[in-house]
Amino acid sequence: MPRKTRSAPHSPHVSTAVREQIERSGERVWRFEDFSDLPITAVAQALSRLSRSGVLERLSKGVYYHSRETAFGRSRPNPSSIQKLTSRKKKVFPAGVAAANLLGFTTQTAKSREVATSSLSLPRKLMGEETTIYTRRPEAWASLSETDAAVLDFFRRRGETSELSPDETLARLLRLMSERGRFERFLKIADTEPPRVRAMLGAIGQQLDKSAKTLASLRRSLNPLTRFDFGILAELKHAQEWQAKER
Repeated sequence: MPRKTRSAPHSPHVSTAVREQIERSGERVWRFEDFSDLPITAVAQALSRLSRSGVLERLSKGVYYHSRETAFGRSRPNPSSIQKLTSRKKKVFPAGVAAANLLGFTTQTAKSREVATSSLSLPRKLMGEETTIYTRRPEAWASLSETDAAVLDFFRRRGETSELSPDETLARLLRLMSERGRFERFLKIADTEPPRVRAMLGAIGQQLDKSAKTLASLRRSLNPLTRFDFGILAELKHAQEWQAKER
């Protein structure tokens, strides 16, 4: 007697199952993995067909949105929830005012969100049309915490996003850089940062009494003839020794 084999669900069955599940669940974002009990290829085809027919909106590869009718028209995806979807595959960090807010340099909230990523791009529909995206951050950022990345972003902006006085800004930055292991983590990836950031790290390291041996690699990485715009950070005690322009 021939052995019976279990056949995979055929496309029409999968399409019906996918559509029924979407319609039962109302407004939400859908991904292939939300249908893990069904064949992935058939799910992809079903979602693509539902997108072409207007039932779903394709946000990016493998990500779809099922909207609902409101008094103002069709609903839009919740920015915070879809940004979490993006960050699962591509790490996203706060930048600009958002980074300064996280670090306590400002209480302001930017009108348009700013984020940074080491990726070449982020899906615009997922991040929101009003979001400013800074791409091509060093790959080394992928290993950083959100706070570490925010500190580096603050360095890159020369402290310009702080609403504190220069003295308060420097005091807070030095406290952040004094936290256990942070300076050493930055030292390991310093060669991926712009020269001015390396110079700022050197000035801060010297003010934190790091040894000359510890700072030697930063010193060697800088062109001795170049002067850097430190912005507010030019008030650091050793800024001139680390090639800061005079303000």
